[in-house]
Amino acid sequence: MRDARGTRQVAEDALAWVSAHRAQFALGEDALAADGQVNRSWKPLGELAQVCATVCRHTAPPDPLHACAADLMAFAWQETGRGELFLRLQRLEPFATYPLEVYAAMAAAGLRHQGYEAAAATVARTRGWQLTEQEPTRRLGVVNAEGRSGIRQSDALPQALRRTWLAGLPEPWTFEQSSGYSLTHVVFHLTDWGRAGPAGLPPDLAGYLADWLPPWLDTCLDAGMWDLGCELLAVAASLPLLPEPAVLDDAWARIAAVQHPLGAVPEQGSGVDHDSSPDFLSHYHPTLMAAFAATLTTGRLDDGAGPAAHHRPGGQGVLG
Repeated sequence: MRDARGTRQVAEDALAWVSAHRAQFALGEDALAADGQVNRSWKPLGELAQVCATVCRHTAPPDPLHACAADLMAFAWQETGRGELFLRLQRLEPFATYPLEVYAAMAAAGLRHQGYEAAAATVARTRGWQLTEQEPTRRLGVVNAEGRSGIRQSDALPQALRRTWLAGLPEPWTFEQSSGYSLTHVVFHLTDWGRAGPAGLPPDLAGYLADWLPPWLDTCLDAGMWDLGCELLAVAASLPLLPEPAVLDDAWARIAAVQHPLGAVPEQGSGVDHDSSPDFLSHYHPTLMAAFAATLTTGRLDDGAGPAAHHRPGGQGVLG
């Protein structure tokens, strides 16, 4: 029997650790520097905002989990100068996409800066922006960010989706770590990071994932790939019908077993080192993904979502 409370506890502990380490998400003095390390400044802050926006969406204001996520979102917004730094970035790097992707996460929570949106919309109308060559999943994310932030509505999303690994319904045995991260982000973009629910998934993709996600998840957890495992659990919670109870029970039990007593989840490895304090850079992303996936899962369980009832012959077990 699935334990929604146990899954929620993973989310609570994860966000508690994130909150205790919020200072390490702060933007440094190099946030606007041409040689600044985006992956160590804007990327973590954007991921924090994205997860917190989803948690706030799926919890009620009186809920302590909602309060914690809202507080972290306010912190993230304040770090951007209440949106002013996005405008300054736009002027420094007009064709960079990462400011828009981070801004879109905050706009999803109602945090907006009209000056930045106007400047970004001007660039987004150029052929140079629209014809920039991007990896398919990244292109899908940029198109989604344009719509979420309100700077440009287009019909490019279906075309971007068709070029992704997941949309091709590839042979299940070709799944590997890189394709795993690709497919999870395709689902995140289509479902607006859980905000739109399962309705955003085309039926063929939903059916394909219902068959093959369980063995892929099992394989990743067997290999100690906790970060990707949490992302796959978020995908599982985004399907029209949840996986079988035993699949979720086993997966969440394994995630809980490697979660540090302080709440952090390791990126990969054989287990948790209870004698040392978790390193921020190697723990922040899987910890955020654990909170994200656990919140989505708990919400679906509270709504009474049932397990997937249909499976094509041979649909599971190849990678198990």
